[in-house]
Amino acid sequence: MRRLRILTWPIHGSYFTALSRLDHEWVLPVRDDLAEGYGGRGTASLPPSVVEVPAERVREIDLDLVLYQSPGNLADAREMLSPAQRRLPRIYLEHNTPFPDPVNSRHPFDDPGGLLVHVTRFNRLMWDNGRTPTRVVEHSVAVDPAVTWQGTRPEGITVINSMVRRGRKVGLDLLLETRRHVPIQLAGFGNEGLDPIGDIPYPRLHRVVAEYRFLFSPCRYTSLPLAVIEALTIGMPVVALATTELPLVIRNGVHGYISNDLDELIEGMRRLIADRGHAAELGANARELARRRFGIARFAQDWDAAFAQAIRLARGAAV
Repeated sequence: MRRLRILTWPIHGSYFTALSRLDHEWVLPVRDDLAEGYGGRGTASLPPSVVEVPAERVREIDLDLVLYQSPGNLADAREMLSPAQRRLPRIYLEHNTPFPDPVNSRHPFDDPGGLLVHVTRFNRLMWDNGRTPTRVVEHSVAVDPAVTWQGTRPEGITVINSMVRRGRKVGLDLLLETRRHVPIQLAGFGNEGLDPIGDIPYPRLHRVVAEYRFLFSPCRYTSLPLAVIEALTIGMPVVALATTELPLVIRNGVHGYISNDLDELIEGMRRLIADRGHAAELGANARELARRRFGIARFAQDWDAAFAQAIRLARGAAV
């Protein structure tokens, strides 16, 4: 794959941190109002291959591919991009499970000349993708390789933003119930009133998380959480619900504990808190899983294959 100049809107910061490690030039449109997707590089540690361009000047530059990440991007492109740019190879990266309905939601990217990329097989299965070609590129994360799980705190930690607003979808009720039985801290922004430790800047996040005995993911209905992948990557046991893609990632009693019975999960948490050696064993298995399945080399290879497919599709649509 030759080096491409790709326009995108970084909707999910931690995901884009991994995406920016691919050997391409990334063009980020910026606006003074810092609307979602227009904040540019922000405070993240990104390579020089990530450049900012004022949104009103994007149509003046040469691009090879456009990577959409939200319905808002599609709407903005009609004004921001030239007609020729809108005909370029194009990909819509869907981060989320189907909404508002889990099985009858038609995806907003309706384009037989484009490519719809899902981050899990579950998501591709459940979305109504219509006539748009699809493929799956599983997650990777850009975690400092020097960070490894320590587990010195006999507590769990949950890393989710805006739990109050998102409610049952991300398992707010399950976190509150579990906290009645085992100590679990909560990190992330928008969690006021839940006694959180607050938002932790991404460069520090994994060092803080690594101190805890396990990660608890109480999400009922969401894509494979990046917090789970990050925990596996640093060698941390994960306790999670057996929903969406997670049952095909975590093996119960091998990489952590997974179940749809909250009592069983609490029992597993208690064992991890009581026995750090057991937690270390599961964490070592978790790290090996992350190395094999979610490594950045595999991620880059899969994305280059997706770019190549998008280029072929756009050429076919232009004939």
